[in-house]
Amino acid sequence: MKLEELCDFLDFTIPLSFQENYDNSGLQYGLPDMEINSALLTLDVTEEVINEATCTGCNIIISHHPVIFRHLKGISGRSSAEKIILKAIKQNIAVYSAHTNLDVIDNGVSRKMAEKIGLENVKVLTPLKNRLLKLVTFIPDDHLDRVRQAVFAAGAGVAGNYDSCGFSVSGTGSFRGNERSDPFVGERGKLHFENETRFETILFSHCRDKVIEALIEAHPYEEVAYDIYPLENQNISAGFGCTGCLNEPLDEKKFLHLASSAFNSGGLRHSGLAGRVISKVALCGGSGGSLINDAINSGADAFLTADIKYHTFLDYGNRMLIADIGHYESEKFSVEILYDLIIKKFPKFALRFSEINTNPINYL
Repeated sequence: MKLEELCDFLDFTIPLSFQENYDNSGLQYGLPDMEINSALLTLDVTEEVINEATCTGCNIIISHHPVIFRHLKGISGRSSAEKIILKAIKQNIAVYSAHTNLDVIDNGVSRKMAEKIGLENVKVLTPLKNRLLKLVTFIPDDHLDRVRQAVFAAGAGVAGNYDSCGFSVSGTGSFRGNERSDPFVGERGKLHFENETRFETILFSHCRDKVIEALIEAHPYEEVAYDIYPLENQNISAGFGCTGCLNEPLDEKKFLHLASSAFNSGGLRHSGLAGRVISKVALCGGSGGSLINDAINSGADAFLTADIKYHTFLDYGNRMLIADIGHYESEKFSVEILYDLIIKKFPKFALRFSEINTNPINYL
């Protein structure tokens, strides 16, 4: 298929609007109209991974960590990222990355971590904010069902575990077309009153254009009246980190051994043991130290993440068990998420897991 087709799917399914403002998810390199026939899935893109893609016939690499993360002023091979991009260009291998947007989706990185240690009743730890919009429009009564179904099919009306969520109330609309108008009902130059339904629903910001396009296409009026309002509501189905409960409580040592084994952690660091019983667990893939207060406020007995600083252990280690399982270790299963999403949509598209261990950290 064309690269553009895969990118459009990934951009929408792992919404680019969900990424943090410092991030650079999406297509890193590649021409949208190039043909792709197989993909290599990896946590990081390195020169070795580019070589692996070349040897295995993969003409796109899909990674969790972006190659181009910090601003590039040129591509001359001075930095590691520049060398990787140059190599990809020479081999004509496209590169796509899904980073913080993959962290926060409903089936994202932290939920995959929860799955690996068998947590139940999993919920978002720190919900996303400012990613929801409200659509309000006015529809003639006999077209309500058609328009409503069109905007739902375009992605509107999703709230947690529910879809097709909306509200409607009847009223009367008025309008008068000028001499250039072509009204669906009424006559040019005459004030017309029509029984209409005010319909409102919510949508994620990344669905906006698709939903508005569907609304206008399904609506019978020549000029469609609609309003878009930004919402401050938290998105409870997406966000950083998650919490869940073990099906059987464990003492601290057994829990740490469970985590070390599940993530094959080469050197798990943890706060002091205090004889706690671990039942509720908070976790976050990657550098999750900034979520420590949310983890404590959630009532979790333990917090699994990576890149924990010395002073975080010092300041919070007496309030809960804190365990640093390693950055690579916490995120390496992101390739499984990518595989599941892509193969469901494109069951005949060839996907391969990279066999390169890209972890830059070694343990003595």
